[in-house]
Amino acid sequence: MTKVAPITASQGIRLLAQGIRNYLTKQPLVVSYEVTLSCNCNCRHCDLGGVIKDEKQIKPEDYASITRRLNPVAVQISGGEPLLRKDLASIVRAIKQPHGTPYVILVTNGVLLNEHNYLSLRQAGVNQFSVSLDFPDERHDEFRRHAGLYKHLEQWIPRLAKLGYRDIILNTAITRANVRELASLARKAIEWDVSISYSAYTPLRTGNTDYCISDKEDLNVLRRQIEELIKLSKQSNHIANPEPVLLSTLKFFTQGHLPRCKAGIRFLVVMPDGSLVPCSLHRIKYSSQKEMIEKFSSFNRCGGCYVAIRSYSEPQILGQLRNVAYYCRRFLSQKGQVC
Repeated sequence: MTKVAPITASQGIRLLAQGIRNYLTKQPLVVSYEVTLSCNCNCRHCDLGGVIKDEKQIKPEDYASITRRLNPVAVQISGGEPLLRKDLASIVRAIKQPHGTPYVILVTNGVLLNEHNYLSLRQAGVNQFSVSLDFPDERHDEFRRHAGLYKHLEQWIPRLAKLGYRDIILNTAITRANVRELASLARKAIEWDVSISYSAYTPLRTGNTDYCISDKEDLNVLRRQIEELIKLSKQSNHIANPEPVLLSTLKFFTQGHLPRCKAGIRFLVVMPDGSLVPCSLHRIKYSSQKEMIEKFSSFNRCGGCYVAIRSYSEPQILGQLRNVAYYCRRFLSQKGQVC
């Protein structure tokens, strides 16, 4: 089967142009739609888990209206577990504009992921499937508190990857529990022929510092693992994080914080009821992005996270261009693909 890139050259140029425009006008580069806070896992590093009864949820047409108003370059559909929404494909279709924007990323724990859901959501407009993986073996089940999850992913991720669409990426939150497994996780991604992206655990949601990396021994382990990931990224196109993002992740753990967060400006979150919040860690609700910038972003001094939505949207304009160039090189290096 011919391998197809997640985006075409014309779509890439359009996204880049829109990104520069949004950057200059302070419109968000990324909007995360948390379509439900219900989840079929109960992960140790998260504050969600279980089904929320009678959750107030906006309809697909509401997502279309919000997307037109905020006009982001990329949309992240997450939760909770978004695949619990029966109308998820309709939400994706509502978000996607006729000219192919925004770039749509679905974040899932993979419990309900199968070929039918995968192909249906691709057809609806999902550009990338981001599947959580904390360990390269059955320890993942215990961490997610969901028996059999790793074997399910081990069965389905390589099988879906063989369809050749090159749109599956594993996502790993770096914690004290898995810091020694980062390179092994990258090799698992290579084995399954998918990409992998890393972000930093923060206790801001759970208040649990047990998974923080702060002592000298763990920091040394992290430094060696990051060095190994940088080497692997030069040998393979499976590591999604550009080198500056990996080094900033190390800096975050070393310092314990990273200042100058742009929550509410470069990115924001839409809750299941349609309310706007600056990020998933600060759930203060605002009626508009303008109000959010005036009352939160302009005074925000939080540096307590370096999650993926921040790390990819925060660099200055030259950094954004370097990231785009990095992704283009990754896509072009895969035979039959364009960017």
